[in-house]
Amino acid sequence: MKNRYLTDAEVSAAARRLVSRYPGAGRLRRIGTSRAGRPLEMLSVGHGPAHVLVVARPHPDEPVGAVTALALAERVARGDGRTPATDPARVTWDVVLCLDPDGAALSEGVEAATAGPAPSLERYFRTAFRPVAAEQPEWAPIESSRLPESQALLDLIDELRPVLQCSLHGIEAGGTFAQLTDDLPGFAAPFRTAALDLSVPVQHGTFDALYWENPAPGVHVLPPPESTGRLAAGSEHIGRSTWCAPQRYGGVTAIVEAPMWASALADDPSPHPDAVRALRGLSRLVRDGGEQVTAVLDKARGFLPPPEESAPRRVLEWMAGGLYDLVADSWQPLARQAAEGGERLTTAQVCALDVVARRQPLRAAGLLLRLLSESPDPAAPALHDKLHGLFVGWCEDFTRALALRWVPVRTQAELQTRTVLAAAGCAVREGR
Repeated sequence: MKNRYLTDAEVSAAARRLVSRYPGAGRLRRIGTSRAGRPLEMLSVGHGPAHVLVVARPHPDEPVGAVTALALAERVARGDGRTPATDPARVTWDVVLCLDPDGAALSEGVEAATAGPAPSLERYFRTAFRPVAAEQPEWAPIESSRLPESQALLDLIDELRPVLQCSLHGIEAGGTFAQLTDDLPGFAAPFRTAALDLSVPVQHGTFDALYWENPAPGVHVLPPPESTGRLAAGSEHIGRSTWCAPQRYGGVTAIVEAPMWASALADDPSPHPDAVRALRGLSRLVRDGGEQVTAVLDKARGFLPPPEESAPRRVLEWMAGGLYDLVADSWQPLARQAAEGGERLTTAQVCALDVVARRQPLRAAGLLLRLLSESPDPAAPALHDKLHGLFVGWCEDFTRALALRWVPVRTQAELQTRTVLAAAGCAVREGR
């Protein structure tokens, strides 16, 4: 298993080599074409009637899934430690190598920026790219967008009717967790064991599933359709997402998150000593950071590429158009509940919100710094220097406040691999 992230070209080449090494076991086919004309490729291993569908790199700034996808395919093809879920006569493993190749092309540089024993947040956020919600293939159907990448995945789900879909994600900081569209009895124990074995903290409570069912630490189960009030802001129509499509055929989806940088606070279930004050501070943090990035953007708009020609510019305008306030406002019910003496928030839950508060301005600042560094306008260097000073300070504060430590890529991928295998074992055993 590689101990670094892989570019899209490297992943495709590795898949071809795997097919050559295991003739008859592995097949590679094109399942669609991206908006920019890039191929969407799927590697299949095994010939069983049940299908496990693995989706790598649904978000281009979360590259670990590609390493995991190849490791899973290799493990199944080799037949190591065969179980019912990895028996090629019983289960076919279908691996989408990269769901958003256009976004991955705009995130090229993340692989080099995070190489080495101790990558920094600064280098990561300067190279990472994450599109607006309406251009994220898994999420676009919620926004009533019909991207070709989304349609290719939905068509594939209709064709394969997978017992399990695993969406491979990689959160910037915190701990590992899994979100399930339906409960998988027996999943929590091997998930927890994998995290403990690999010394990765389990995230007790997470920002986008605070109100989901929580049968075990780090395991979150989607509430029933009528419980839209328990969903994060903007996800009220989550049933339209590609995550929920396997439910039509009795299948379940597991969204598997592995942290790039770990924080021990993520695994601390003790009551936070002053959650009200902490939430108010985090709301100010995301608003103030967003305002400072937007102030620089306001001065640069006249010479930056227009949004219709620049995906990074579209992201900046989307964030400046109310995303920072949406994030901060979504925490007000939690603050009121804590102030009124309701159930106390834990240190881990506040840690999860802390990550969100800090990463939103950093994502925007990294993209704007990229555009400013590429601009020939004489005003660009001074604006770049001003924003860069803020950006470096925010990265340092993030690292210090959460005591972050880098999780090696090999560990991230092994954690995801073991989590996916555990979920597959449960899904196949349940006969979904």
